[in-house]
Amino acid sequence: MPNAKHKRMPPPEHLVADAVAAALEEDLGLAGDITSNAIFDTQTSGTAIIKAREAGVLAGALFADEAFCQTDLACEITWHKQDGDQLAIGDHIAEITGPVRAILTAERTALNFLGRLTGIATLTARYAEKIKHTSAVIVDTRKTTPGLRFAEKYAVRVGGGSNHRFRLDDAVLIKDNHIAFAGGIKAAISKARENTGHMIKLEVEVDTLEQLNKALAEKVDAVLLDNMSLEDLRRAVKTIDGRLIAEASGGVTLDTVADIAATGVDIISVGALTHSAPCLDLGLDIDIPTA
Repeated sequence: MPNAKHKRMPPPEHLVADAVAAALEEDLGLAGDITSNAIFDTQTSGTAIIKAREAGVLAGALFADEAFCQTDLACEITWHKQDGDQLAIGDHIAEITGPVRAILTAERTALNFLGRLTGIATLTARYAEKIKHTSAVIVDTRKTTPGLRFAEKYAVRVGGGSNHRFRLDDAVLIKDNHIAFAGGIKAAISKARENTGHMIKLEVEVDTLEQLNKALAEKVDAVLLDNMSLEDLRRAVKTIDGRLIAEASGGVTLDTVADIAATGVDIISVGALTHSAPCLDLGLDIDIPTA
């Protein structure tokens, strides 16, 4: 079972570099930042400060750092806050000194990563706070921005959550459509076991207590209790009796997550962490440039 207190490992550097490079390429086009390049020469330097305009939990410093450095290695970034730190309105997060052209060119890419990932970490922290008195763990889903899953799942960890599977090849998760096409839970599980290795974990989604009993009979590793009422979740947890991992999912909100956790489930998966987290409002203010 995931441990919400596990060490927050930063994403691999090459993935960060590639993601930032793609974002800069998207923003720069063929001719680059024609506005900044027309106004400032290469010798003009200055200082900018990234500030918090909302309270939250910082995530994505590596990405912002990479955006400025890829634009110009002469940029020097001093971080006053680190990923996982609480932000208050007005907090100075980082200071960037270097060529004004580079600072302005990288500004939007850096803030896009910071705002998006900080928003995810902040929302995750709110969910985690709601269930801190229980043993349940908040996890994410695969409902992520294409190409940025590794970054968004990192932000979930920064916010105090844990990760569900990253990709389709991480584990077998038999969902309702697999069951429907296969002709039933038993048939789907049997086929999956025939065609995967012994190291692969197997989880099955169930909508009813009857389906749960069928899954238990097949000795799966975990069950996803999908869109069940609180009463059915309590009954399911009692039936499972610690024999395997019980995951609750489906329409979980900040208003309902505490009650769901109180049923005794081990994991609560929340798609909203990544598909509905608002970007946190962060801004970059420029000091008067010096020649």
